[in-house]
Amino acid sequence: MLRGKSLLCLLDFSKQEIEKMMEVSFMMKNYVYTSNIPKVLEGKSVALIFEKPSTRTRVSTELAVRYLGGVSIVLSKGELQLSRGEPVEDTARVLGRYVNGIGARVLDHKNLLILAEYSKKPVINLLSDLSHPLQALTDYMTIKERFGKYETVAFVGDGGDNVLISLMSFAAKMGLELRVATPKEYKPRQDVWKKIEEEAEQSGAIIEFYEDPYEAVRGSKVVYTDVWVSMGQEKIAEEKKKKLSSYKVTKDLMRYASKEAIFLHCLPAVRGEEVDAEVIDGQQSAVWDQAENRLYTAMSVLSLLI
Repeated sequence: MLRGKSLLCLLDFSKQEIEKMMEVSFMMKNYVYTSNIPKVLEGKSVALIFEKPSTRTRVSTELAVRYLGGVSIVLSKGELQLSRGEPVEDTARVLGRYVNGIGARVLDHKNLLILAEYSKKPVINLLSDLSHPLQALTDYMTIKERFGKYETVAFVGDGGDNVLISLMSFAAKMGLELRVATPKEYKPRQDVWKKIEEEAEQSGAIIEFYEDPYEAVRGSKVVYTDVWVSMGQEKIAEEKKKKLSSYKVTKDLMRYASKEAIFLHCLPAVRGEEVDAEVIDGQQSAVWDQAENRLYTAMSVLSLLI
């Protein structure tokens, strides 16, 4: 069903396909815990390209390939001829002759499109300026694991955040509720938001924006945030910090959520900026379960696509 497809954005997949990714993610976690991992990538190789620094994505993806019996080749931009001006198209053509799939963490989402088109192999988005699909799969896996079902998520912070785009894409496809607390000037790209709205209309999903973070998190089972300044946004860092200063996840804000609420963060976190230390390090924090689950969603996607 999914073999040979690229995972660039969750909006490209049907509800049934996303459900399959989630089902296999839970299966993979069980396989790891019971030391019974199927070697479905045996005899296959995956190139992993990182234009940005990475901890969770790098370790989880490389380990996932190895657990599944495959060979991973990890490449930074500085190690490739890309750093000397070789077109992405040429790099893609060459890699397509060597490997069975490509994972890439890129500055510009369009480079993922080029890699997929010219390599003729499945390409997995390991993070771009547009989206982070593996993270969203992990987030909703963690939510379902904790509550037994998908619950309402309240995201507090930058309304155009790449992780939020993937959370909205998942919610729109699956018919879920997502609340976004953000300043009015921070919204998703219009072309992407249009697609999300269309999907939400079909599925019955509810995605709403709030300027008041307290109103957004009221009664929610999940409170989520991300760093205010992503890699590549250094020039506007101070401006963003000023505008988002009222959107910090504090212990007081968490009191407005459900008593059962959990806190999620894709990491790395800046304690004292987008979240207080007493929240991320407190009893309601599920970020370490969330980080662990990155391994299983990577294993799921690699096994299904490659």
